[in-house]
Amino acid sequence: MPHPLEPCLLFDIDGTLVDTDKVHIIAFNEIMGCYGVHVDEEVYRHRISGRMNGDILADLLPDLAVSDHTAIGREKEARFRELVGDMEPIEGLIDLLDWADSVGLRYAAVTNAPKENAELVLRSLQATERFSGVILSDDLDHAKPHPLPYLTGLAHLKGDVARSVAFEDSKSGVTSAHAAGLGVIGLTTSLDGATLQSFGASLTAPDYRDEELKRFIKDRTGKR
Repeated sequence: MPHPLEPCLLFDIDGTLVDTDKVHIIAFNEIMGCYGVHVDEEVYRHRISGRMNGDILADLLPDLAVSDHTAIGREKEARFRELVGDMEPIEGLIDLLDWADSVGLRYAAVTNAPKENAELVLRSLQATERFSGVILSDDLDHAKPHPLPYLTGLAHLKGDVARSVAFEDSKSGVTSAHAAGLGVIGLTTSLDGATLQSFGASLTAPDYRDEELKRFIKDRTGKR
């Protein structure tokens, strides 16, 4: 007999578990300043957030070779990890994970970030063992905004898409989760609620303390 599908939760990492935008902006500017590129919050929100480094650098530095993009991306991520220090979870996240554990609701991370960054965030939050898996777009044929990362997360958890919820903060992430058929909650750490909803978020919230967010999760998953 096949194992019955269960509801689950799927979390993006940057901007969703922790708010790391400001550190990413600093790292981009330190590494790319010599190329005449300046990354402000507007550039970050609309041309960087949620995208893979190869796509970001092809956009911002189109005259350089792919090998250069790869090297610059690695240097930038290494600098991010040096700068980031201790990270604080988005408000209400740990309480949500505690509740999910108490009702037997499994969860995993789904990210376009490099493996080293994902591992660093989860270690900093002391959550490595809590998550049932980390789905890395680097390991897949397609990254967000393609639905494959979230479909892979669902398969990993044996999740029932009709009763599962994704948490995202970027255009590419919301698009990916929505295309996979998930209920999507957009965290407004990077983009405004109207923008997130235009890409498929069912609702938006500033953090995990939001009462409407809590009701949506309970209604979608059937867990109380």
